Amino acid sequence: MNILVISDTHGNVNRAFTAVERSHPIDLILHMGDGSADADLLRSALDIPVINVAGNCDPDSAAPREYLCQCEGKRVLMTHGDAYQVKSGLARLRQRGHEVGADGVFYGHTHVAHLEKSSGMIVLNPGTLANHAQYRSYALVVVTDEGILCHHYDID
Repeated sequence: MNILVISDTHGNVNRAFTAVERSHPIDLILHMGDGSADADLLRSALDIPVINVAGNCDPDSAAPREYLCQCEGKRVLMTHGDAYQVKSGLARLRQRGHEVGADGVFYGHTHVAHLEKSSGMIVLNPGTLANHAQYRSYALVVVTDEGILCHHYDID
């Protein structure tokens, strides 16, 4: 399964569409918040499923703040990250991932791309697509029975 992971679009849906075009073919789009309206636009315009969580800048969103999805038999915890104070470290987020038995934890909020493996669990922040960011990026994730492979890509 090929998954596009984005976060913190903050209204820049055009850059999100560019990431979709560059990532073809993809089976699923995961949006980590601060752009629920952008996720809705992607959902309405594309024939690709879009799952999103709400971020701290999505006060009117009906999306959940956290979501545990199944991808090819792997459990992926989606969260924006602010509830776990990710700007101060990832210990709480890692703990939550282990509590729910996640194979991967995907988050946003910091606007900084990050990838690590922690006790067998992938921890991924795709970065941001926001106009005001110095560095903009997204992630492509391949999920198979054997595991989760992640790669970051810069975008202008």
